[in-house]
Amino acid sequence: MPQSRKETQEKLVTNMRNWQKIENASVASTGRVIEKTDNPIVRLVMEIIQRDSQMHYRVQEMIADSLEKSIALTPDDVGDVWGMIEDHIKLEKKTLELAEMALEAIEGSKGMLVQAYLLEYLMDDEKKHNQLLDRLANVQKGMYPYG
Repeated sequence: MPQSRKETQEKLVTNMRNWQKIENASVASTGRVIEKTDNPIVRLVMEIIQRDSQMHYRVQEMIADSLEKSIALTPDDVGDVWGMIEDHIKLEKKTLELAEMALEAIEGSKGMLVQAYLLEYLMDDEKKHNQLLDRLANVQKGMYPYG
């Protein structure tokens, strides 16, 4: 028998709360690595992961809160600021272009492993921002597939 909407919501809230515990452990774990190393690259990578884990925690909190407190997002909510979001989309596209140019510039270069590693991270993150904004555009159009 399929579960009720309420059961599904309760399971999702429980999942988010459990996931938050893991994110907290990740923040603590990266903190321990940061304390133990003086290498600036290792420290930077751990700081990136730590901040991402902190943001994941906030997103998981929003998912749980949206089920427990009826927080919603409507096309009108997005539409009210859509012009500013479109301006930001242009900025994100520029950052993606710059990341691509930087990676192309070092392609085939020897001894630029660290730079390539960090540029690939930046490229992936900029792509992620573009995906977030594309999905927000779908909300604005009232077409999000999981509504």
